[in-house]
Amino acid sequence: MQLSEKFFSFLFLLIPLFLITGPALPDIVITLGLIFGIIYFIYHKEYSELIKINFIRISIIFWLSLIIISFFSYNKTNSFQDALIFIRFLFIPILCYFIFFKKRELFKQILIVITVLVIFVCIDTFYQFLNYTSENGFGKDLLGYKSNWYGRLTGPFGDELIPGSYISKFGLLGFAFLISIKKFENKFIFHSIYLSSILFICFITGERMAFATFGLSLIFLFLFLNGFRKSIFLSMILGIVFIFLANYFHPSYNDFKVIESTQYHQGKKIEKFFGCNDEKGKICSKIIDIQPSFFEIIKNFKTSAYGEIYLLSFKMFLDNPVTGIGINNFKFLCNNNHAYKNMMVHYECASHPHNIYIQWLTEGGLTVFILFILYLIFLIFFIINNSGEKKYKIISIAIIIIMFWPIMSTGSLIKNWYGVSTFFIFGLSMCLSNFRNNF
Repeated sequence: MQLSEKFFSFLFLLIPLFLITGPALPDIVITLGLIFGIIYFIYHKEYSELIKINFIRISIIFWLSLIIISFFSYNKTNSFQDALIFIRFLFIPILCYFIFFKKRELFKQILIVITVLVIFVCIDTFYQFLNYTSENGFGKDLLGYKSNWYGRLTGPFGDELIPGSYISKFGLLGFAFLISIKKFENKFIFHSIYLSSILFICFITGERMAFATFGLSLIFLFLFLNGFRKSIFLSMILGIVFIFLANYFHPSYNDFKVIESTQYHQGKKIEKFFGCNDEKGKICSKIIDIQPSFFEIIKNFKTSAYGEIYLLSFKMFLDNPVTGIGINNFKFLCNNNHAYKNMMVHYECASHPHNIYIQWLTEGGLTVFILFILYLIFLIFFIINNSGEKKYKIISIAIIIIMFWPIMSTGSLIKNWYGVSTFFIFGLSMCLSNFRNNF
């Protein structure tokens, strides 16, 4: 059993790296980890003590609610299937806290891995940002990946446009590691460069929610993290300076003119200018469709992609207020109900409502939505009441703010990559809130 525990601890140690490779490896690891965890708790006869912990109780109740509402779903196959296997996500924080990272040395190692990977993703994405031409957009990163979307950065994630999401979620865990080392505890310039780099990379990736939520977390830390306000304030100033310099000097922000700007998906039409390959001295151009501006979406929100999805979600909820439409039923119902499909005037039916809270409200009704809110509340109370130092608890809560700020577009928690990364970070935040001593 001890050898198996070491093996699975090693696999969980590599989850931040596996998340860069895609959804398959992380999902396999946490599924195998779930099986091992059940055997571990039965072997050590710890289940009777675990069930007394409120956070674990609400995790089980929340999972059971997903199964119960599936009896009332439109597509019962989809709902039961995703509800049953959702337990693998809910078990991740329990496995992290009570088995794999309960030892101080192992938790130290996972924080080192995360810090190195966050720095690497920042460097890799910045390299891709510099590797730009007006004709072809951003070029390859250090690993040879190139975005299929003109003007969007992938970093080391292949075709996925998520480097900003990755570093915004894991970045504060790296910051916790840096301030925990005595040698770097008071190195405010070092801390500031680290945090401002994350803020800057989130901005240049074009991932608005990653940029907004990480900026919000810095404000939260500035208000509540005593002893590090100088570092955090300087990081915000440096981030703003880096963003200003990029906007002023980088050609991607200056080599075009706007032809048309609408609120629709890819609704901003721009003309890019560059030197012709076949005729020196002659300027060529190309028309490109990109994401609409934030202000255009807000101004015409009702007919934007988000507006139509959210209005449809709300309609589905009103029609099924108690139990919802069923887990992973959003696209199915949109495609198979003419009244719902007709509400998507300018777009095809989306795979999910693109907001965690709206998704639970739509697909699980008030039953699942209320239990999910309780799940988050018990998670926060678990962090607050833990025995670690105050500064680590504050950082843990800031991480939860990044993950679950309500007013933002998000992925679907029932999907592999988003679900694994979210609940894995929950587990690490719980471990961090229990930490007391410098490494």
